Parts: sequence; structure tokens; C-alpha cells
Amino acid sequence: QVQLVESGGGLVQAGSSLRLSCAASGRTFGSYAMGWFRQGPGKEREFVAAINWSSSITTYADSVKGRFTISRDNAKKTMYLRMNSLKPEDTAVYYCAAGPSPRRTPPEYDYWGQGTQVTVSS
Repeated sequence: QVQLVESGGGLVQAGSSLRLSCAASGRTFGSYAMGWFRQGPGKEREFVAAINWSSSITTYADSVKGRFTISRDNAKKTMYLRMNSLKPEDTAVYYCAAGPSPRRTPPEYDYWGQGTQVTVSS
């Protein structure tokens, strides 16, 4: 069992940066792949980035590639999403998730956080 709690969201201007964190509880965090997803107003939940247990594999949505960086610290049981050059279209609730593999679809993940709001003003 893994419990996930996101933090670090907020209201920022376009071009700014934010770092989201996902803190996990449970003894098996290091064995899970982790992912970030987001859901904008009136939109379906979409993939943002994922990372495997050892950080040797990372994958990104085309819309964030080159601007966002996913990372994790297994000793701290925490995953991060560094977001640079934010755009208004990045506005969404951001969710972290844990699962067996760094996949791009929500059903592949077993555990979810409650989400943190990111709002980017133009």
C-alpha cells in the first residue's frame, strides 16, 4: 500500500517555474514506477511524465518535453516535477501516481494522490 500526497502547486505567470513534490508513505516506494498526470478544466486526465524505480528510464508527453523534468529520491520517498517556461495551457490539477511500470495511461497505475492545482496566468 502506498499513500501519495502532492504539493507545490500555485498561481504563477507565464514563463515562470514551479516544482511539484509527491511524498509517499509505505515501505515499498522504491519498487514502484511513478508518474505525473494532469487534468485541465473540462478535459480528460492526461499523461505528463513517468519515471521507473531506479530513475534510469524517464518519459515525457510531447507537450512538456524540454520544459519539465521528472525525478525521484527513493531515500526521501519523494518524486518531483520541475516545470519551467510554464504556459497558460499547463493550467490543470496535477496528480502523482504509482504503478508497476512507467506507462502513459492512467489505468496502468494503482495508487493516486489527491492532486495539486497549478494555474498559469498569461
